[in-house]
Amino acid sequence: MKNLTKAEEQVMQILWELEEAVVKDIVNRFKKPRPAYTTVATVLSVLEKKGFVNRKKIGNVKLFIPKVSKNEYTGFQFKSLLNNYFNGSFPKMASFFVKENNLDIEDLEELLKKTGQELDNPENF
Repeated sequence: MKNLTKAEEQVMQILWELEEAVVKDIVNRFKKPRPAYTTVATVLSVLEKKGFVNRKKIGNVKLFIPKVSKNEYTGFQFKSLLNNYFNGSFPKMASFFVKENNLDIEDLEELLKKTGQELDNPENF
């Protein structure tokens, strides 16, 4: 899997939310000033070449559907972050976020509690 550019990621975030869309639907989800229709169409074409979206032609309309799920891409990004910045060490990464966000003991306890709940519920993965 490849990393997405900022523009590609913005389009994918909208497409993941909509689950399937035509270019106009995606353009209309952007805040003003919206990107040009042709810009979004070009980004979708690149995403199709990269293997992130499928295109289905219905008459004259091109319907775009995510091929890579948001969870798959999130996992890829997380593993990349973990490996590239924390030598694959989750404790180092967690420690970094604790320090950077100045978490207090209650926040840490809540984090541990939620982590335990997620681990106890395997269908979340």
